[in-house]
Amino acid sequence: MTELKTGDKAPDFSGRDQAGNTVRLSDYKGKKLVLYFYPKDNTSGCTAEACSLRDSYPALQARGYSVLGVSPDSEKSHTGFIAKYNLPFPLIADTGKTIAQAYGVWAEKKLYGKTYMGILRTTFKIDENGFIEDIITKVRTKDHGGQIIRD
Repeated sequence: MTELKTGDKAPDFSGRDQAGNTVRLSDYKGKKLVLYFYPKDNTSGCTAEACSLRDSYPALQARGYSVLGVSPDSEKSHTGFIAKYNLPFPLIADTGKTIAQAYGVWAEKKLYGKTYMGILRTTFKIDENGFIEDIITKVRTKDHGGQIIRD
């Protein structure tokens, strides 16, 4: 679980998006950001979450938010995922898990009695000054866009 809390300064980061562009938190200075961490491209829950954010994207933009996804998948994987589901926002390839670790979402997980390291599905709402205004740990994948808007 993340050690970060509402009101904390969001950890700065730098990573490459699906097109190989360097993306930094500082690129969003003066803008609100939905920074969401998800485990894997093209899996059922992650696809539902991404499509919910895609469908809510105009409403999120109307509230002043940009959207940025982060997973350990490669740039190539992200390119295919974006094309397949027509996602209007960038995805960062955090293959070294440095961004996930900075945000405290790279952690031990359990599934069917097996313990492994993975991404804890988490969304951070970051304000225009780079402070965390909300952390969503109980993500409703099929309605995540609505969940963000309502919270």
